[in-house]
Amino acid sequence: MKKILFIDDDPFLRESFSEILERSGFNVVTLEDGMHASEHVRNDHFDIVVTDIVMPDKEGIETITEIRKINPHIPILAISGGGRISPRSHLHLAEHMGANGSLEKPFDGATLIQKINEILG
Repeated sequence: MKKILFIDDDPFLRESFSEILERSGFNVVTLEDGMHASEHVRNDHFDIVVTDIVMPDKEGIETITEIRKINPHIPILAISGGGRISPRSHLHLAEHMGANGSLEKPFDGATLIQKINEILG
């Protein structure tokens, strides 16, 4: 069973996608922001990290950078609905900083699963 670290500050989105992913056979660990992501990646095995970009406390770009220092090979999927600038700008930066792929919110569960499977090969 593939294990996913799913990071997003939106509790509804976090819970809904966690349930969808679990029903599809994934084991999911969720976090509300990037504050403890490095600790989880250091102390546990994840097949992929899915992280929002715009979050309070520790945002996704910083989280991606820290994860890359700990594990340069772990696949990362960046997700974003924007913020003050367009989501595409955030996602382009995330890919430049080491994300293996990106999805612009809103998206559905099937799209998320397809993108995760595409990245995992």
